[in-house]
Amino acid sequence: MTALPEPPAPNPLSDDGDDAPAPAPGAQYRRVLLKISGEAMGIKGQMGVDGDELQLIAREITEAARLGVQLAVVVGGGNIIRGAEMARESHINQVTADYMGMLGTVINGLALKEVLEAMGQPARVLSAVNLSAVAETFIRGRALRHMEKGRVVIFVAGTGNPFFTTDSAAALRAAEIGADILLKATKVDGIYDKDPMRHSDATRFQTISFDEAIRLNLKVMDLTAFDMCRQRGIPIIVFNMKAPGHIAEVISGQPHGTRVTLE
Repeated sequence: MTALPEPPAPNPLSDDGDDAPAPAPGAQYRRVLLKISGEAMGIKGQMGVDGDELQLIAREITEAARLGVQLAVVVGGGNIIRGAEMARESHINQVTADYMGMLGTVINGLALKEVLEAMGQPARVLSAVNLSAVAETFIRGRALRHMEKGRVVIFVAGTGNPFFTTDSAAALRAAEIGADILLKATKVDGIYDKDPMRHSDATRFQTISFDEAIRLNLKVMDLTAFDMCRQRGIPIIVFNMKAPGHIAEVISGQPHGTRVTLE
């Protein structure tokens, strides 16, 4: 992939600065919500954050942000801890386990912010739970202002409530900030009628309606997230983000992955 140009060095502690550049002519969207799983930041079968994977993700996000779109990211925490598994396998109440999972997303969000800013891309971490020592508390107007200033906003701690996944958090934040599209980054190149890792005859959908995705009980996102996006008319694109340039290409309108729409 072509090396990114060096931007002017920002002051990451300042709330001053120029507004975001106008979207590049090829950008199809003004405001984008990107959902990244925690597993994408780690090594399969291991816990923790992998530096190489983090660099790859940050570089792809930086390239996409330089198209001039307003970009927000929701990160998962499965590479740190899975609340549901913790509750099931240990003597820990589901509520407590889910809050532990939220803290895992905070770890990932802070790591991503640091690497983005090291690459010259200003970023802010906004948390659904109060963690003022390390992150700003989520306020809708604050998030919008950061994006207007060209900063990548990283939403952490899910919805701030137990029993909700980070997919649901992504749909909620997309609705709150008025996102034009929700991009679900995965390890496969779209939505299939069955698990392509287990079934060689799995068929990929190029497009699918929300109603059909819900009827088929497709597991790529939870039903709460699908239904929230359906109600708000926010389309979803599910794609493989590990292919170089795919985030920027999807934002530019290139037909990667599967598009989920009202019809």
